Amino acid sequence: MSAEATNPVSAVDAAATDTGVRRRGRARLDLRRLGRAALLGATAGPAPRDRLPDAISHVAEAHRAHHPEADLSVLRQAYVLAESSHRGQFRKSGEPYITHPLAVTLILAELGAETTTLTASLLHDTVEDTEVTLDQVRREFGDEVAYLVDGVTKVEKIDYGAAAEPETFRKMLLATGDDVRVMSIKLADRLHNMRTLGVMRPEKQARIAKVTRDVLIPLAERLGVQALKTELEDLVFAILHPEEYETTRALIADATGSGSPDALAAVAEQVAAVLRAADIAAEVLVRPRHFVSVHRVRLKRGELRGCDFGRLLVLVAEDADCYAVLGELHTCFTPLISEFKDFIAAPKFNLYQSLHTAIAAPDGGVAEVLIRTHRMHKVAEAGVVALGSPYGTAEPSESDGPAEDGERTDPTRPGWLARLLDWQESAPDPDTFWSSLRADLAEDREITVFRADGGTLGLPAGATCVDAAYAQHGYAAHACLGARVNGRLAPLSTVLSDGDTVQLLLAQDSGSGPSPAWLDHARTPAARIAITGWLQAHPDAAAQPAAAPRAPLSVAADRSSGAELHADVDGPPAPVRPAGCCTPVPPDTITGFRVRGGAVTAHRTGCPAVAVMHRLGRAAVPVRWGDAAHCRVTLVAESFGRPGLLADLTEAIATAGAEVVSATVEPPSEQRVRHTYTLQLADAAELPHLMRAMRAVPGVYDVARTHRL
Repeated sequence: MSAEATNPVSAVDAAATDTGVRRRGRARLDLRRLGRAALLGATAGPAPRDRLPDAISHVAEAHRAHHPEADLSVLRQAYVLAESSHRGQFRKSGEPYITHPLAVTLILAELGAETTTLTASLLHDTVEDTEVTLDQVRREFGDEVAYLVDGVTKVEKIDYGAAAEPETFRKMLLATGDDVRVMSIKLADRLHNMRTLGVMRPEKQARIAKVTRDVLIPLAERLGVQALKTELEDLVFAILHPEEYETTRALIADATGSGSPDALAAVAEQVAAVLRAADIAAEVLVRPRHFVSVHRVRLKRGELRGCDFGRLLVLVAEDADCYAVLGELHTCFTPLISEFKDFIAAPKFNLYQSLHTAIAAPDGGVAEVLIRTHRMHKVAEAGVVALGSPYGTAEPSESDGPAEDGERTDPTRPGWLARLLDWQESAPDPDTFWSSLRADLAEDREITVFRADGGTLGLPAGATCVDAAYAQHGYAAHACLGARVNGRLAPLSTVLSDGDTVQLLLAQDSGSGPSPAWLDHARTPAARIAITGWLQAHPDAAAQPAAAPRAPLSVAADRSSGAELHADVDGPPAPVRPAGCCTPVPPDTITGFRVRGGAVTAHRTGCPAVAVMHRLGRAAVPVRWGDAAHCRVTLVAESFGRPGLLADLTEAIATAGAEVVSATVEPPSEQRVRHTYTLQLADAAELPHLMRAMRAVPGVYDVARTHRL
């Protein structure tokens, strides 16, 4: 059997009951009463076709609350099959086994799951634990329900032993990745089992709780199912941290039973009055925090005040109303600007949208406020469960159709889940997969970067150009040489920010491979697994010692004079020379400053040194160009190392008619090479042509005049 036994007096049940009361305002369903109803249904025969069996009426009521027009006949049919197939099976507590699929289905119905998901939930253990076959499910309920039941069955067949843990969740992703509803059913199944975990041995409770904490709770967060996530957190908290749980429970009990005025309710009344005066239709609710949230606030703020035991929730009709509410709150109350977050303009990776702010409460505390529309609230609570069937045909779109290869396309599949499915196939062993999975799930923020071709890449916060390369090009990223970030050449170690534009630069030689140093910059499992695989397949390349540091290569020639410069100074003429920091050439606009020895240096007017001179109180000296057209200029070429590059650059410079006065080639760094040339031009007007010729050399990605202090 896949479900655990029930112990109604356990601390786990107490945590579940408390959480259910605090979140939904009523106790969760009495499973023993459901069990008796199921037994009565078994002895009295099937219910008449014009009504549902009593045991499933609670599910029907919850389902109709979200879907008033839903056809409940299929639920009746599924219940009858589930009850008859599980008849004679009992949970460890002695309850009829049918109480488990009923409880799981009720959880999903309260979240707003559509009929297909509820049907599959009622049947989710039949193929595994009874004589019902998948073909029978397909004949009676269709391909969609059979697909979901098959996915859940594959998950349930996985060995949850401690030694099998890594492979367990690798198989889980394979079984659930093509339809997020499979994972939704699995999460509801785990929630009910956690609620009824009390009769298990303490060590088994702890093991199951740790697995739930490490993988299933982060998955619930990623799917946006906050209602499941928060209750699972409290149940795990009660098992793994019983002392902290009891302390938190006592604090909540004291706060709610002290008889003192509710500080947060008073703030809610003030907020509601302000919004009524502003003619904004809004519903203001007090949302008590769950146990783990109260515990975190206590660790953050120390002594708890009345407003710390909950948050205000303001529900409105339209997105624009959210910002209108925000404006009124920040006008009529004292806001804490540091607490403001806009998840409407920039939704979180799990579909969550809301405005977060905080205002000062009369008792000196802080009242946190969530502002969202009713639809945002539904998605915030139920995540992908609230989106209905991703394969419905009511409003088809081009993206909803089948893929060219015949595979199903899930428009609700988050980008992180698609990435997990891509890289898990490349994981060399279960342990690598497990560690990579936990690291990926630990990331709580996602960024979006734009590709040069107009597409986008979803990456975890802190990702680098290495991660972007493997996300875009897969194994072809082994030949990546560097990247342009927002138009400028950047090393592969560059950490990307939300909204950056990234152009990955690949070598033409497909035989090149990654450096072991790339692992220091790779944050995503896809990149790390691909790099590790290549290094293991090419041990000779991976074992090559790093090249010894090389001194810069310098080549110098006869230094002839640059363009003519003249300074308008009193007294004898002063020698004028171009500044080395910005190397001005005709017809640049220039200004001069006296230096030691009475000479004058000429700078481009935009040179940072000019601003420094002015701050130091140095007087500017008027300077101008003479009639001579020749000039001297220093250029910096950024490139990726390859054989013959220096020769090709020198040839391009010579072909353009420039004379090399000096050249410096710095040692390669992350496959990047920096060339600095001081060049003599017969005519300053040829400078743009020279720079274009240097950029045209293969491997050169940027050429610019020096501009340094």
